[in-house]
Amino acid sequence: MGNENSKEPSSSSSSSLERKESRRSRLKQKLRVERHHLRNRLRHLRSGTRNGNGNGSGSDSSSHKKLLDADHFAGIALLTLIRGEMKFRDKWLACVSFGEQTFRTQISDSTDKPVWNSEKKLLLEKNGPEVARISVFETNKLSSNKLIGYCEINLLEFLTRDLDSDYEIFDLLDPSTPNVVVGKIHISCSVEDPVETEKGFARRILSIVDYNGDGQLSFPEFSELINAFGNQVAVAKKEELFKEADLNGDGVVSLDELASLLAVQQEREPIMTCCPVCGEILEASDKLNNMIHLTLCFDEGTGNQVMTGGFLTDKEASYGWMFKLSEWAHFSSYDVGLNKGSSASHVLVFDRRTKRLVEELIDGKIVLSMRAIYQSKVGLGLVGKGAKEILQSISEKQGRKMNSLESAKDIPKFVEFFKDQINLADVKHPLEHFKTFNEFFVRELKPGVRPIACMEDDNVAICAADCRLTAFTCVDDSLRFWIKGRKFSIQGLLGQEISSSAFIDGTLVIFRLAPQDYHRFHVPVTGTVGKFVSIPGCLYTVNPIAINSKYCNVFTENKRVVTTISTAEFGKVAFVAIGATMVGSITFLKKTGDYVKKGDEFGYFSFGGSTVICVFEKNAIEIDKDLLENSARSLETLVSVGMKLGVSKKAYDHGLPNLERCALQD
Repeated sequence: MGNENSKEPSSSSSSSLERKESRRSRLKQKLRVERHHLRNRLRHLRSGTRNGNGNGSGSDSSSHKKLLDADHFAGIALLTLIRGEMKFRDKWLACVSFGEQTFRTQISDSTDKPVWNSEKKLLLEKNGPEVARISVFETNKLSSNKLIGYCEINLLEFLTRDLDSDYEIFDLLDPSTPNVVVGKIHISCSVEDPVETEKGFARRILSIVDYNGDGQLSFPEFSELINAFGNQVAVAKKEELFKEADLNGDGVVSLDELASLLAVQQEREPIMTCCPVCGEILEASDKLNNMIHLTLCFDEGTGNQVMTGGFLTDKEASYGWMFKLSEWAHFSSYDVGLNKGSSASHVLVFDRRTKRLVEELIDGKIVLSMRAIYQSKVGLGLVGKGAKEILQSISEKQGRKMNSLESAKDIPKFVEFFKDQINLADVKHPLEHFKTFNEFFVRELKPGVRPIACMEDDNVAICAADCRLTAFTCVDDSLRFWIKGRKFSIQGLLGQEISSSAFIDGTLVIFRLAPQDYHRFHVPVTGTVGKFVSIPGCLYTVNPIAINSKYCNVFTENKRVVTTISTAEFGKVAFVAIGATMVGSITFLKKTGDYVKKGDEFGYFSFGGSTVICVFEKNAIEIDKDLLENSARSLETLVSVGMKLGVSKKAYDHGLPNLERCALQD
């Protein structure tokens, strides 16, 4: 990778090289075709019509569990982070996030030109992740590592380019300042040739039993290897197989000869019934998944440093062993999401656009205080004895402060803290335009930065906010996977004036806004706005730590405003705007009787995290599959205003509408 061979190839090796290049050319051409098909489907795929990743694992790729068929397999990419060029000297590490997997390099020496030569094999799926995020951290501190720069690479596009070099140089961008270059990184990516993969795997496996390291295997060494494959039929034929490889009859064979024999034999009559590395059973009839498993399970590659896996996000990976020592009790107790309640100290969400897991930034002290209050009987007992009034008072006081001219000085610090999660390029006005913090908090976005999926088709519902979304086909599912409050009900959520029998077994969609999000909410469906009903209540936090508490009922006890939207496609849709700790007010921009189009601005929350809940009538909407799959894993999906939410059941039952013209959601 990235190095030219100085030796002149022999005629036999030349023909072998030609065959190898021919196979690679065919693979590259196949990827070009797949890229063409993907581009044709990209509009509605990115708006949510793809299936979710759903492999349920943030672990290393060696534990690949998802079965693929040939129609979904696009290839295996060998990605190598070669070296970087930074603007100052330090110790550096780089992380690669792809889908629900994150890997990290070793830490470089103290330099401004770090060298990693670290590689990883990544499985490419036709409907799976395409974009890999490369993050570079400086590591001069024991307690934390600082993200300096990042780049995002569409691997499918990268693999189909015709490059003059074995690698390409990418700019590393400052996460807090759009389009500011802070360094460069040299990256190589190639398509893994399946034939070479099989040979390489066999060669590496065989080297393990080459005890004397002479590059040749005696029959006892070969016999031990066949026994490890777990195939009794092959065990009975091992002498025959060995003689087939031992062409000169001297009692030993070279690794290359034996590797070639095993590759051919595996095609003809598989002799491996279990993986020699992890012991997983290999189905004889499933050659594709066997090849994928063996490739990813034992990817020693070309001898370069193989990146370390097993991380959920690049932030986690950047801390390495120190992070794992301090957080093992939380991360080892669950896969992703909040399957263990809110014992997790970090909230993980699945980014729908990039198909990656990302961490939601929450101050550690706030996490501890929320756990103390919401995850114990004692804490909620204190809440019941006056803390509710304290939360109300704090929120009102904070609201007044955030409306003061003095509060404007907090805007840069807020943006810096969430520098990787607030895109200032999307904001309508520059920072100096905002005279108070709340003006920035309820900021408007530039026209067009949140395109609306299938704008002209009212059968398609959209996401109402930039938020973390969970969706459930019925209330029972929401209680099983997400809402742990003992008294939650649709009637309790909507109140007596709005609640009706049609909503009782309806579909529930929760749009949770974090402080860093764009805090204006939009209309998810086209229709007529009904009356607004204000319901007084508490101001509990809407963080999952509280929502997943069995000791309080956030959604049915918090202050909220409820209305309905009457539609031709979905019947009535209940729309609930819920206040939370630090939320000064909920402001609606529409009034009763207004006719609204999906995507119209509906209102905004002042300072704080907040939530919108939409309740659809029973059997009114078919929610996108990826959103339901993530929700069933107790995993929120990070979405943007305008992304596709689902399709009217009426339209769905009569054939899906044409989604080809859905707007891109970048």
